[in-house]
Amino acid sequence: MPDDMEALRRMVASLQSQVEEQAHSVLELKNHNDKLEQKNIDLQLKVDKLLQQLFGRRSERRVDGDGQLFLDLGEVATPEVVSALEEAVREAEQVIEDAEEEKQKRRSRPPRKSDRKFPEHLPRVERIVDLPEDRREGLKLIGYDEVETLEWIRPELRVRINKYAKYALPVEKNRADEEPAIISPERPTGLVAGDRFDASVGVEVIAWKYFYHLPFYRQQDLFGGCGWTPSRSTLANIETSVEFALRPLAEHLRSFLKTDACVGCDDTGVVLITPTAIPDLSNHPRAERIGEVLEKAIASGKPSIQANFWGYYASRLPVVAFDFTVSRHRDGPDDVLADYEGTLIGDCWSGFQKIDVRSDSRITFAACWAHARRKIDECRGAFPIQVAKLESLIRMLYDIEDQIKTLDDAERLSRRQSLSRHVLGSIEEYLESEAMSSPKVLPKSNLGQAAAYVRRHWAALNRSTEDARVPIDNNDCEQLMKRVATGRKNWLFKGSLSAGERAANLMTIIGTAIRNDLDVHAYLDDVLRRALAGETDWSALSPHAWRDSHPESIRDYRQDERRQAADRKRVRRARRRQLKK
Repeated sequence: MPDDMEALRRMVASLQSQVEEQAHSVLELKNHNDKLEQKNIDLQLKVDKLLQQLFGRRSERRVDGDGQLFLDLGEVATPEVVSALEEAVREAEQVIEDAEEEKQKRRSRPPRKSDRKFPEHLPRVERIVDLPEDRREGLKLIGYDEVETLEWIRPELRVRINKYAKYALPVEKNRADEEPAIISPERPTGLVAGDRFDASVGVEVIAWKYFYHLPFYRQQDLFGGCGWTPSRSTLANIETSVEFALRPLAEHLRSFLKTDACVGCDDTGVVLITPTAIPDLSNHPRAERIGEVLEKAIASGKPSIQANFWGYYASRLPVVAFDFTVSRHRDGPDDVLADYEGTLIGDCWSGFQKIDVRSDSRITFAACWAHARRKIDECRGAFPIQVAKLESLIRMLYDIEDQIKTLDDAERLSRRQSLSRHVLGSIEEYLESEAMSSPKVLPKSNLGQAAAYVRRHWAALNRSTEDARVPIDNNDCEQLMKRVATGRKNWLFKGSLSAGERAANLMTIIGTAIRNDLDVHAYLDDVLRRALAGETDWSALSPHAWRDSHPESIRDYRQDERRQAADRKRVRRARRRQLKK
C-alpha cells in the first residue's frame, strides 16, 4: 500500500470506479436475463397455444379450477337475485329428476319389433333360402324366418332422348312472311345450351361440391363409376349454369336476412389465384377495391392472394348468407349491410368497432362473449387462479341464458337486467381487483392483454342486457363458417373472382336449406326446375317457405339430434347448479 495519502485516494477512487462498472455490468446482465426470461415465457405460451390448437381439445368447457363449479352471485346480491338463484337450484333439481325418469323409461322399455325393420317405403325383393332337395325329402314346410338385409345399388345414369315433332306447312297455304315454314313444339329452357344436361345433373354437381364438399376431380370418379367421365371444365360450366339460374334466389335470401333485428357476422380466409389480367369490372359495385387488390398482386408477381368468405347468420329468421371479397377489408360488411338497420354481433375486429359511426347509427355493434372467454382461456397455463375465477363468472352468464331461453322478450330482458348485470358487475369488479393488477398480472402479459380486451369493449359486451333479441355470443355464425373451412380443405382455392362469388351464392342457398333441415337434393331439384321453367316468386322458393309445403323432405333426425344435445347440455348445467345447494 502506498504511504502517500493522495495515492491512496486515487487507488480508492479507481477501485470504486471498477466496482461501479462491475455493478453496472451486473445490472445490465440482470436486465438482459430478465428480458430473455420474459421472452422465453412468451415463446412457451405461444408453443402451448399452438400445441393446444393442433392437439388439444376444442371444447372450452371446464370443470376444474378455483370456484369453477359454483354459481355464486355474491354477498351483496339483491333479494331478486337471491330468489333467482334459489329458483335456479330448484329448476336444476327438476331437470335432473326428469332426465333420470326418462333414462329409466328408456332402459325398461322393451325394444319393439318395428325398431329392427327398415322404413316401409323402401322397395323389397324377396329371396327364399331353402335346403337342398336331397335334405328336404320327408320334411314338412312350416314357415319362414324373415331377415331384412339392406342393399346399396350404385346410382345409374341414363340418356333421355327428346324427339320434338316437326310439321311443315303445305306449299299451297298462304302464310305471312314472318310465319315459319316448319312448326315444332316449344322447347323448354335447358340448364345449358342445347339442353344436354338435365337439372338433376346440375343438382348432383352442386350438392356434391357444397354439401358433401367434393371437388371436381373426385366428382369425376363418382360419375366415372356410373359410366360417364366428364371433364372438370364441363363440371365447372354446369356449376356456372346452376348459379346463374338461382342467383336471384340468393339475392332474395340476403335481403330477407337483413329484416332480422340482429345478425351475426364472421369471416375466414381462402386462397384466390391471381389472374393474369384485371377482369372486366364494369358495373361491379366493388370495382375500385377489387381493381386495387388485383392490380397490386399482378404487379408484385404473387401467384395467389388471401381472399375472404363472410358468413351472416340471422338470429331469429331461418336464413343464412355468404359473401366473397378479395381481401379482409371492411367494405365487405359495409356493402352487404348498406341498407340494414339493427344489431350486428361479432368479434371485436376493427372493421366492426366503428360500424355504428359509418352507418350513421343505423347499426349497433354487439361483442361476442365467446371470443372474450376464449382469450381468457388461453391464459390458463400461466394464470390458473385468475382464469378459473373469470371463467366461473362468465359461465354464470351462460347459465342465466340457459334458464331464460324459453321466456318471452320482455321477461328475458328483465332477467338480463337484474341477473346478468349483477354478474357483469362482479366481472368488472374482479378485473379491477388486486388479483388482476400489477405485479400479479402485468399489462403486457397474455392475461393482461385479455383483460384489456374485455375492458376496451365493455359497452359492446353488455349490449345483450339492452336488447332481448341480441344473443350473448356469435357461436351460431362461427359454426356456420365450418362449412367454408371444410370445403376449403377439399377444393383448396378459388380460381377466379367470379368463382368465389358463385360459391358465395350457392352456399347461401344450400346453407339456408341446411338450417331448415331440408333434404338438399330434393329442394335444389324442385327449385332449379321451377326457376328454369320461368318461376320468379323467390319468396315461395325460399327454403323456409318450401319447407312448409314439403314436410316429407324435412330431416327430422337432425332436429332430434339437436334436441338430444340440448337436453344433455341442460342436464350438465343443472348438475353444476345443484352443487350450490
